[in-house]
Amino acid sequence: MIIFGTKGYLYQLAILTLVCGQCGNPSAHTLRKRVTKFTLFFVPLFPASTKFATQCTFCGAERKVTGEEADQLLAQATPGGPGQQAYGQPQQPYRP
Repeated sequence: MIIFGTKGYLYQLAILTLVCGQCGNPSAHTLRKRVTKFTLFFVPLFPASTKFATQCTFCGAERKVTGEEADQLLAQATPGGPGQQAYGQPQQPYRP
């Protein structure tokens, strides 16, 4: 019997100050990366999909971004800058 499946991981990459497209307020936005990995016997082997999104901390609106846009936003996030922090640790597993 072979046990296989997927497991999701949610990484917070950065906190950026942007103008929200939904509410129009300049507020903090979190840049997140969602990775779904294929597992075999509960051991994650390789990523099956990777998605990026920003979420407004004021209204909670989430916007999907491409990998290129995420790279540009990460380049804007300078660690130690005013109101901006860069992260790379997973928050909690994402279960679809």
